[in-house]
Amino acid sequence: MKSLLGAVVLAATVAFPAVSYSQTQQQSPVTRAEVRSELAQVRAAGYDSADWVHYPQNIQAAEARIAAEKSNMGYGPAANGTSQSSQ
Repeated sequence: MKSLLGAVVLAATVAFPAVSYSQTQQQSPVTRAEVRSELAQVRAAGYDSADWVHYPQNIQAAEARIAAEKSNMGYGPAANGTSQSSQ
């Protein structure tokens, strides 16, 4: 009986810091304005919310377009995937 009680106390001691740590790492809630802005951005990238037949593909494609556009906004020349070698 003492070993069972010891095991329970040990498990609780180990689990408590993990639970309390995960709760402190939460992100701040998203505001309504942020959601509306993101929805407008996805719609501008070609997402059609009425097209339920191609639902996962069409929103993923729109999000990929947005990500590609954001990555092209950096400094320097555009990376086009070509390379040169001297022989």
